[in-house]
Amino acid sequence: MKPSDIVSDSQQRHVKGLEGVIALNSSICYIDGGKGALVYRGYSIEDLASNSNFEDVAYLLWHGHLPLENEYLHQELAHVRDVPKAVLEILGKLPSDFDPMAALRTGVSLLSHYDPEANASSPEVNYRKALRLTAQIPVLVAALARHRHGKPPIAPLITGTTAENFLYMLTGDQPTKNAIQALDAFLVLHAEHGLNASTFTSRVIGATLSDMHSAITGAIGALKGALHGGASTRVMLMLLELQQSGEDPREFVLRKLAAKERIMGFGHRVYKTLDPRAGILRNMLVELGNEVDAKRWIDLCSSLSRTMDEQKGIRANVDFYSAPVLHILGLEPDFYTTLFVMGRITGWTAHLLEQWEDNRLIRPRAAYTGPMGLKL
Repeated sequence: MKPSDIVSDSQQRHVKGLEGVIALNSSICYIDGGKGALVYRGYSIEDLASNSNFEDVAYLLWHGHLPLENEYLHQELAHVRDVPKAVLEILGKLPSDFDPMAALRTGVSLLSHYDPEANASSPEVNYRKALRLTAQIPVLVAALARHRHGKPPIAPLITGTTAENFLYMLTGDQPTKNAIQALDAFLVLHAEHGLNASTFTSRVIGATLSDMHSAITGAIGALKGALHGGASTRVMLMLLELQQSGEDPREFVLRKLAAKERIMGFGHRVYKTLDPRAGILRNMLVELGNEVDAKRWIDLCSSLSRTMDEQKGIRANVDFYSAPVLHILGLEPDFYTTLFVMGRITGWTAHLLEQWEDNRLIRPRAAYTGPMGLKL
């Protein structure tokens, strides 16, 4: 450590939760919360969601540019989707009331025991591990969703996109075009979001020169927390409760606000205006709703959103519209965060690859607030 690196506690500014603190440089993602802007590697999220797909975005996050015509990432992913039988057998022994995120965390950790390059570390090896994890996590999630209902896992296809394969492995039926597009958009929108808690966790673990599976297992543990990845689950539980009760959505909001209770799916820690991802998913919901006659979810969400805007000036976030989209696709609410992992694995691994390009141990300090001068 250089003398210039040493500063006293009195010279350091303590920021609770590290809010707004710049911890490192990154070229992966830019967020402007005031303007409602989200940018991956220079491309706006609106442009990517409309004109690319999840595989293109994964390639962009990992390589820094969109793929050329001869670079088909979905083929690379298709070749490494297979999950070792032993891993599926172990997960198949979990009790039926398992926590999906805890089970997925276990599954990713198990994969490391069957990855021949688990403890190797080079740019090429780490990229191959990023590919495998991105391909294998949807297989784990689909297998767990089927195990919940006592059904055996379905092997992935040797062709097709991540979204198409997941929906196929979930039911065994060929998914519709709208369903594939909706899930693909969901994965694109959740692929990356700056130095959030789970991404920071992965970089802290990676900075110790631990392996990728360990870093991703830690990231899943962070995302499992109620303050980070579980909001869409609570949104859906709220929507289901409201639908079953038959209460008028406007009256529901007014009653909750009068009791100073939170309406799930509104507001964001970063965005001070509209979450740019929310409008895109709302459009996906409309298309899905028209296809499967789920107009009630569109009407319900629209009424809640309109009332919250009128009463509090607070707009819906990505979790608000993620919930009904995933519900229509057939996922149970407690599985929603595992779908978040399916998208965010690309961002986590991109950050790890970036961290290892110029690694330095991440070691912040705590301002000591305890007693001094005690004697026995």
